[in-house]
Amino acid sequence: MMRSELIASREALDNFQFVTINGRVIFNEKERVVRIARAYSQVVKSAIRPLFDGKSIDELTKEFYNILPNYVYLETALKQARTIVDGLLEREEERGEIIHARIRKFWFASRGNKSDKGNRNVKFHVLEDHVEVKVKDPWNKEWIFGKAYFGKEYLPLLHELEELAERKEEGYGAVISFKHYPMIHLQVPLWLYLKHFFLPKPNGYGLVAGFDLNSDRLNVVVINKDGEIITTKTWWYSDVTRPGFPKDKARALRLNALSEALNFLSGIGVDYVVFEDLFLVRKRKFTRSKSGNRKVSRFAKRQMLIHGVIKALRLGFNVVLVNPKGTTNSEEHDRVMREKGFDRHTSSAYLIALKGLGMLNDIK
Repeated sequence: MMRSELIASREALDNFQFVTINGRVIFNEKERVVRIARAYSQVVKSAIRPLFDGKSIDELTKEFYNILPNYVYLETALKQARTIVDGLLEREEERGEIIHARIRKFWFASRGNKSDKGNRNVKFHVLEDHVEVKVKDPWNKEWIFGKAYFGKEYLPLLHELEELAERKEEGYGAVISFKHYPMIHLQVPLWLYLKHFFLPKPNGYGLVAGFDLNSDRLNVVVINKDGEIITTKTWWYSDVTRPGFPKDKARALRLNALSEALNFLSGIGVDYVVFEDLFLVRKRKFTRSKSGNRKVSRFAKRQMLIHGVIKALRLGFNVVLVNPKGTTNSEEHDRVMREKGFDRHTSSAYLIALKGLGMLNDIK
């Protein structure tokens, strides 16, 4: 039985229901699939201003049905536009200036629903070496067929998901994107993903590790059950904040640092890893520094958190997400820096670990 557990706020738990797996897909009639993506993108772009002005998704569903005549596609597109609008409002409130949306992505999505045998508009069937995919054409109601190629290690997982969907026990969201070539992104239930990819680590000594995620470094502090510091460690990836540094390469370096940290912690007896619960944070904090603002705007901290949580659960750690209030700017943070001689990021990691330990003690 899997022993890893995620302890977090309701807001955070809602964001860890699924894991996305990606595959390249070849469609028999690519132009028909592209037509769906064009209509979907048009709805997202066209809905931003009306949503900004206070129109509801229900009102816009009727208004845009002639562009994309499929309620599930349409609802998914409008909810995507709503998310973009919410982000714009938060950033404008924080920075005190008008910020315009730039929609560069070319894609479409269909939300999952177990009542629709997984998904109403995107179906799949697992074969020996690939996955047959079919996408609903919203105009003539016919299916568009394609062949998707995931890693072979994912085929048993997808086969089980297909059976669960057919029995109306699980749903799965699906996204089709076209950055370089058509890709399919399936949202697999987290419990099912862990069932197939769980790699349990050896039992540890009850140690707790606090993580402070930053744009240029990853700081970790390990404490025991009495709150005493066992070790501190920093993984650097400073080059990623340089202007013009490739975004994909920066992401890979940050995620690699996370993996290295978790492997290190597994070897020294850590059982609990603690991150800040970023789903309780509504705003990014911008500064007067242009270079600092560039780091903030380009650093996908939530994406890094999600990767870290899923990786930690997969490796058999228990994961705790704590309220970040006071872990960066507070009297206690200043005291830790003075008394321990830590820099600000190591101090944050230490306070995050202590908060995690406190939550665990409260549960006991």
